[in-house]
Amino acid sequence: MADSPYDVIIIGSGPGGYVAAIRGAQLGLKVAVVEKSFIGGICPNWGCIPTKALLRTAEVYDYLNHAKEFGLTAKEVGYDAAAVVKRSRGIADKMSNGVGFLLKKNKVDVIWGTATLTAPGKVSVKAADNPPKGALGAGDYTAKHVVIATGARPRELPGLEPDGKLIWTYFEAMVPKEIPKSLLVVGSGAIGVEFASFYRSLGADVTVVEILPQILPVEDEEIAVHARKRFEKRGIKILTGAKITDLKKTKDSLSATIETADGKTETLKADRMISAVGVVGNIENLGLEKLGVKTEKGMIAVDGLGRTSVTGIYAIGDVAGPPMLAHKAEHEGTICVEAIAGKNPHPLDKLKIPGCTYCSPQIASVGLTEKKAKESGFDIRVGRFPFVANGKAIALGEPDGLAKTIFDKKTGQLLGAHLVGAEVTELIQGFVVAMNLETTEEELFHSIFPHPTLSETMHESVLAAYGRQIHA
Repeated sequence: MADSPYDVIIIGSGPGGYVAAIRGAQLGLKVAVVEKSFIGGICPNWGCIPTKALLRTAEVYDYLNHAKEFGLTAKEVGYDAAAVVKRSRGIADKMSNGVGFLLKKNKVDVIWGTATLTAPGKVSVKAADNPPKGALGAGDYTAKHVVIATGARPRELPGLEPDGKLIWTYFEAMVPKEIPKSLLVVGSGAIGVEFASFYRSLGADVTVVEILPQILPVEDEEIAVHARKRFEKRGIKILTGAKITDLKKTKDSLSATIETADGKTETLKADRMISAVGVVGNIENLGLEKLGVKTEKGMIAVDGLGRTSVTGIYAIGDVAGPPMLAHKAEHEGTICVEAIAGKNPHPLDKLKIPGCTYCSPQIASVGLTEKKAKESGFDIRVGRFPFVANGKAIALGEPDGLAKTIFDKKTGQLLGAHLVGAEVTELIQGFVVAMNLETTEEELFHSIFPHPTLSETMHESVLAAYGRQIHA
């Protein structure tokens, strides 16, 4: 048993876990984090950050290959796959070390091992494989509150189980020994299209297979159509309404039989396949069933403050359900421990969580899609503004893009915003702030956007919803 009980023990040190721990420490709580493998969780080690490093390499490589369009000369442009991976892994290590420093700075104890809840407020920890020298480890610990932040892992489809060689998850896809000449990507969500974009930029022949009729299924249909045209223009083959009905492997390649939307079949051969069909929560072996913690569809059921069905047990991040995004986990972690500390935070509003996909072109959105707004019974106004009418986009050589806004015709409430094009993942926060402040079209009309910037497309899309756009 630990010398003294904690106020909060957090199982998992990912974006939700470490943010919750730091915020808890700021509020004067005695906090510990249990981690079994790497500080920071998936995001800085195997997700958000290292993938963006890879995508930045791809972006620079694309620019070099189009140097002539900018009046420049670039000869013998190439890449070193090992160096590309090394840069990405180095950045991941730096981020993980940074999280470790922040935990130490805020006097958060890190317990190394695998945790199981034996009773409310009681956590049993089994030793980790390679814990840091002198670190806290195996034992029984107590806390007034326990927060589960164990994250998620790649989903596996029967017959398409990853083998680490021919069929990859995002783990293997981030550390290739060489770039495959041909690649089959199953799934067209954020993970799938980001890897499709990266490998296409480095020369792979890429095919994306999506069982649903639309790529980027959670995005606005119009934005997804625009993105698909851009992907196909880059040479990415996309099959929607399609599924793999048979898969054969050889020593160094695979052959997939695909049933297409029209009922026909075709056979595609590829060097490698990436399975990107979503993730599932890590809820096993935590002792949840024994304690009566309610789960739904493989996730832990929670309210808007992270509270589970059992008093004193909480869940945040991917393990608590969609949207499975690092920034959602961070916010959940913050409001969860603030509620524990009696600060009465606002419950999580999932409609105000932005989503970003960092492929080329980038996609970003927040709030309701046009279809969802109509299904919800709103009478709407929709504004659209193309990047081709924006001076900064043209100057950047990035004229393909679209900004789309959706308003409640009756009240002027901003219901949703959807962007595709250059740097839109950096622009979407403007609409997030506007929605959080309950901004109407009138305030956005009177907001002055700097010129020349890509952000002007946002302003013009708002104006367009009311027939007031100037530049298109």
